[in-house]
Amino acid sequence: MDLGQIESCTRCSLSQTRLRVVAGCGPLDARLVVIGEAPGRVEDEGGAPFIGRSGQLLFRLIDEEIGLSRDQCFVTNVVKCRPPGNRTPKRVEISTCRPWLDEQMRRVSAHVVLVLGNTAARALLAHTRTMGEVHGRVFNLDEKKVVATYHPASALRAGPNLVQVMREDLRIVGELLERT
Repeated sequence: MDLGQIESCTRCSLSQTRLRVVAGCGPLDARLVVIGEAPGRVEDEGGAPFIGRSGQLLFRLIDEEIGLSRDQCFVTNVVKCRPPGNRTPKRVEISTCRPWLDEQMRRVSAHVVLVLGNTAARALLAHTRTMGEVHGRVFNLDEKKVVATYHPASALRAGPNLVQVMREDLRIVGELLERT
């Protein structure tokens, strides 16, 4: 699959309502891959994942708990185009976009993956459990270790208690990175 074609992708109906494809960014030799659900309005306008308030919180926490800056991570989403009204991506949109994500995962050398929110966790790990059941646990996906945590947008709404849970989950990610 040629990732250069992602910018002109029209495989699903999201291509009709997006401003731009938000493919992902970061070095291919990153130590950590961060995967969210889908671009929001700010990301659709700006062309990069997690550049709004959620991203600012996320990368502040990653820096504080793991010591990595945004430019040291490869950052992407399960779906590369913004769903209308920031709705949750549909299964067909996730499955249609999945080859792009799979190709990114093959190309990025990181052995540790952080997934944000239930939609991304379910898409990547193929489970039906709640985030409360899976956050902070380590899953194997091919040769990669995957840790799920809450989406930073949820933490912005829920407040300090959920931010603390995210910090604890990120410490697990940090421990995995120390071992790789």
